[in-house]
Amino acid sequence: MSRLLCLLVVSLGLMQCAVAQDRAQADALASGVSVMASAPDAASASTAPQIHAISEMLAQKFGLARAKAEQISAAVMSSASKYSLPPALVLAIISIESRFKEKAKGLHGATGLMQVVPAAHKQLVKNLDLTAPEDNIEAGSAILHGYLQSAQGDVGAALKSYGGSKAYATKVSLRAKDFQFDTAASDPAGSR
Repeated sequence: MSRLLCLLVVSLGLMQCAVAQDRAQADALASGVSVMASAPDAASASTAPQIHAISEMLAQKFGLARAKAEQISAAVMSSASKYSLPPALVLAIISIESRFKEKAKGLHGATGLMQVVPAAHKQLVKNLDLTAPEDNIEAGSAILHGYLQSAQGDVGAALKSYGGSKAYATKVSLRAKDFQFDTAASDPAGSR
């Protein structure tokens, strides 16, 4: 359980960034100024080292082409930030569900990187191409976020809902350690 707490602590930094962006947007709306152009640039600049570290690891460990690794890394960071999820958790799910194969197919029509089941989430996946990394990671992250809300923040319970078993939740939690990054040093192994 302490590993899950560590993952949640890592996500606090992302949550603080999201809260700051929400405040900026609220202030801008109150003053009639749009911050849509500046906020994403600031967020992407602050996550660029982490995106690079993740993409390097994906290219080395999973054999992804650099451009594909960058695309997936950016989509993970964007969705993780949007839904206040630890990027390591999203990456662990992708690694277990599809081994980073974007056209992966599974049981009950499960599709893409996060193995989203369209029949179970019809409204959410309407008009999405689940084989496109951005769409799939967005949908999978939204689903996981919904399970987290339903479980009142209990990551284990949310993962159990996502994957269907306690064993799945444990497997994802353990795998997430492999995806924790020290962005200051850009060392994918972190501080082992």
